Order: sequence, then structure tokens, then C-alpha cells
Amino acid sequence: MNLASILRPGAVKVIHTISSKKRLFQDLGDIFAATYGLDGSAVTAALQEREALGPTGVGKGVALPHARLAGLEGVAGAFVRIETPLDFEAVDRQPVDLVFALFAPEGNGVDHLKALALVSRTLRDSATCTKLRANDDPAILHTVLTEGPSSKAA
Repeated sequence: MNLASILRPGAVKVIHTISSKKRLFQDLGDIFAATYGLDGSAVTAALQEREALGPTGVGKGVALPHARLAGLEGVAGAFVRIETPLDFEAVDRQPVDLVFALFAPEGNGVDHLKALALVSRTLRDSATCTKLRANDDPAILHTVLTEGPSSKAA
């Protein structure tokens, strides 16, 4: 598994400002609907349900919201860079500007965990995060994520 297999170029966006976590999840629902043909409201609801269990802000400006979704055939991801960082109740209490959302099919625990580990490892790399924060072009962001040093199989 690598990030290129779970992150389509159309699922990478830059958002200038976002008012709330709820609005971010709605935007992610729209991205998953447009890119993967998923039900956007189901995506939004799944993200909100998972977030209610505990914040997915992992620190250093990074959040990894994730959930399982019925009807999905494989792991799918979306990446959003937020120009004005958003309070995400992260573990280090820092606002978030890099968000990688992941969905896996229901009952597919192994691939879901491998994908989470891969994304986490990629976004723990400070050089990768610096490149992501320095670019506004979604095509460049996709390239940074999918061709980075940590994008190899988990």
C-alpha cells in the first residue's frame, strides 16, 4: 500500500478559511462525493460520529479524521490544507492546517490500520509538512504526499 493508491489527485484541496470542524467535515463529504462517488452526507456523518469518540488532531498542526463506511470497496483518502489554521482540539492544543481524511470499508480493519499508519508516518515527517505548508497548488500537494520518502508500504 502507498499513498498514491488511496489518494486521488482530485481529492487534494486548499481551503483558505474554514469556520468550524463541522464545516470542514461537510467540505470533506463534498470532496469524497465528487472524487469517489460516495454519499457526501454519509461521509460527513461518519466523520462526526468518529470525532465524537475523541479528537483526531494528532499534533503539530495535523489531523487524521477517519472512519469506516458501508459500500466502499477500498481505502480512500482526501487531503486538505487550510490556510487559516482551525482549532481541532488536538492533543498538543495547536490549531490544525493539514488534514488527511481516510475511509475504509466496514469490516476491513487491517487495511484501515495500515493506511492510518502510512498517513501518520508521512505527516510526522517535518520536511514533508514544510513542503505541504509552502504550496497552494493541489497538484504539487498530491505529488509531495504520494512521492515523499514515507509513502512506501506499511
